[in-house]
Amino acid sequence: MSPASSMALLGTVTVLSLLAHCLVPSSAAVDFIYNGFQHAADLSLDGSASVLRGGALQLTNDSTNLMGHAFFTPPVPMLVNKAVVSFSTAFVFDIVTVGRGGGHGLAFVVAASKVLPGATAEQYLGLVGKGNLGNSSNHFFAVEFDTVQANGLLNETNGNHVGVDLNSVVSTLSEPAGYFTDDDGRNVSVPLESAQPIQAWVDYDGSAGVLNVTIAPASVPTRPHRPLISHAVDLTTIFKQDMYVGFSAATGKLASSHYILAWSFRTDGATQAIDLSRLPKVPKTPAPPPSVSTFITIVALSCAITLVVVVVAIGVVLWLRRRAELAETLEEWELDHPHRFPYKELYKATKGFRNSELLGAGGFGQVYRGVLRRSGGDTVAIKRISSNGTQGMREFVAEIACLGRMRHRNLVELRGWCKRGQDLLLVYDFMPNGSLDAHLFGAGASPSPAPALLTWEQRMRILRGVASGLVYLHEGWEQVVVHRDVKASNVLLGADMSARLGDFGLARLYEHGADPGTTRVVGTPGYMAPELTVTGKATTASDVFAFGGLLLEAASGRRPIDPVSGVNLVRWVRDHGVKGDLVRAVDERLDGWYDKEEARLVLWLGLACSQWQPEARPSMRQVCQYLDGEEVMQEDAVLLLSDVDSIDFGSFKSLTWSSCATMSAGSLRGGR
Repeated sequence: MSPASSMALLGTVTVLSLLAHCLVPSSAAVDFIYNGFQHAADLSLDGSASVLRGGALQLTNDSTNLMGHAFFTPPVPMLVNKAVVSFSTAFVFDIVTVGRGGGHGLAFVVAASKVLPGATAEQYLGLVGKGNLGNSSNHFFAVEFDTVQANGLLNETNGNHVGVDLNSVVSTLSEPAGYFTDDDGRNVSVPLESAQPIQAWVDYDGSAGVLNVTIAPASVPTRPHRPLISHAVDLTTIFKQDMYVGFSAATGKLASSHYILAWSFRTDGATQAIDLSRLPKVPKTPAPPPSVSTFITIVALSCAITLVVVVVAIGVVLWLRRRAELAETLEEWELDHPHRFPYKELYKATKGFRNSELLGAGGFGQVYRGVLRRSGGDTVAIKRISSNGTQGMREFVAEIACLGRMRHRNLVELRGWCKRGQDLLLVYDFMPNGSLDAHLFGAGASPSPAPALLTWEQRMRILRGVASGLVYLHEGWEQVVVHRDVKASNVLLGADMSARLGDFGLARLYEHGADPGTTRVVGTPGYMAPELTVTGKATTASDVFAFGGLLLEAASGRRPIDPVSGVNLVRWVRDHGVKGDLVRAVDERLDGWYDKEEARLVLWLGLACSQWQPEARPSMRQVCQYLDGEEVMQEDAVLLLSDVDSIDFGSFKSLTWSSCATMSAGSLRGGR
C-alpha cells in the first residue's frame, strides 16, 4: 500500500472514531446551583409549590392539608454499569410557623418520577400515602426534616429530627436535629421551626455506599466537620438508571410555610458552595392580634410576674442578710486555726453532698469525695461530723488542733475545715485505695467492690508506716499526741499503697514530761488498753497496745475480737505460740507466700505490745527499731508477757526472745 493510501485509511478511521464517540451517551457530571430561584426555568413545580417574587421557593404556605413538590426538570443519571454514582447537594431551607407548632416538615428527595404516586399530606411529607407505604416500587430516597413526631409510628427520635427514608417515611435511621461544634465536639440542637435559615449538606459516596448528612444554622460560618448522620446505605435497589432530584413538603391540621432559599447539586464531585450573602428574604407572617382571653391571660401573667419579682427580691434581701450574719459570727477559737473553707465551696465540691459521692459512713458521720475548683480540681475527702452536741464539737476541734499544724508522710494531711451552724466539715487528702480494714476484711468504703488481697510485703510496709507516724506523734512533735483510736479502719492507703494514720477526733495532747490527766474512756473494743478502765488516763502506752492489735490483725487477717465467735485475737495468737507453731496464726489467704521469720517477728511483737502492764510494753520507737532490724529482741519481754494469764512460758522454747537474739530482725529472710 502506498503512503498516500495509508494516510487516507488513517483519516477514515479517525473520523469514524469521533462519530462513534458522539453517538455514545455521555456520563458527564450533573452540576447546578441556585442562589435564589428568580430564574429557575428548569424547575418542575406542583401542588402548593411556587417561586415568590423575592426568589424564595415556597413548597407550602400556612394553610392546612397541603403538599408541594419541586424537582430539577432534566433527569439525572444515577446508575452507571449498575453502580450508584456519587452525588452531593447543599441547600438552605427555612420553616416558618405561626401559632402553637406546625407541620409536618420537608424532605430532599431523589425519585424515579417527578410525580409521586399515591402521595398525601400530613405525616407522609408528600412522598407516599398510607396505601403504598414501604412498597419496593416507590423507588425513592429522601432525607427528611420533620417537625412532628407521629406517635412513634415512623421510627422518629422526637418532634425535631432528621431522618433517612427508603421507599417509606418510616425512617431507616433518625437523629435529633443538631450539629457538632468543631472546637469541643458538643452537640448543639437546631430547632427546625426557628424561622431562621438552616443549611443542610447531603453527600453519598457511591463506591463505599456511605451517606453523610450535616446541618447547621446559616449563621454558622463554616460547615461542621463531623456529620450529624454517617451511615452505610445501599441505594442499588432504590435507584433506576435515571432519577429526579428535588424537594417535597406537607402540612396537616397544623401548618407551616416551608421554603428553599438556595440549592446546589453535583454528581461525581463536591457540590458548589452556596453564597449565603445572596439568600432571598422570606416573608414573615404577622402574628394575629390577641383575643380577649389572650389579653386577660397576658395581664394575669404580668401580675404574677410582678408578684414573683417582689417575692424574689425579698428572698434575696433575707439571703444577703443571713449571709452577712454567717460571715460575721466566727467564734474566738476559729480565729486561731487557718485554712477555713467556705461552706459553698465544699457544697459544690461534693455536688451538694450527693449520695453518689459518699465514700463511707459510721458513728462519726459521713465521708464524701469532693473536687476543689480553686486548687485546680484536686480530689479530697470531706468528713461531715455528726452533730451530737458537745462531743461532736470536741472531736471537731481536736482534729483541727492536732492535724492543722502537723506534717508527716504517714499522717493524713488536714487541708482545711469549715463550721456552718451544726455542719462540722473537715477536708483531707483523698486516699484512693481506701482503708486497711477494707483490704483485710472487705468492709467499709473502698474504690472497688472487692479490694485486692494485700501481699506480705505490702502489709510490712503499712505497719512500718503507721509505726513511724506514731513515733512522730509521741516524740517528734512539740507536744505529746495520744491518738486513742489506732485501728485498721483509721489506716488509709494512698495510690502507692503507702499508709497514713487518720481520724484524730479522739486525740489528746499534753506537754512532754507532764501527766496526761484523766479523761473519759473512749476507743474501739479490741484495741483499748486494759488500764484505761482503771486509771482513765490515755498514754502513749495505750496507743502501743492498740498498735499491737493492729500488728496481729495485719499478720493474721483476723479482727481483734471475732464478731461471730467472740474469740480474742491476742489469746488466739498466744495459744499458737504456746503450742510452738506461732506462724500458724498467719493469714491463710497468703497461701504460704510470706517471710516466715518476719511473720514470727510481727506476731511476737504484737504480743509484746499487747501485754497487760503498760510499763512492760515497748515504746513506739522500739517497735520501729524491731521492725526495721535496728534492735534485737530481749528475753525479759517473754517473761513480762506471762503476767496476762500466769501461763508458764518456760517450755515455750521456739519463741523466746533469746532465740531471736542471735539475729537482727532486719536479717530475717528466707521464707517462701
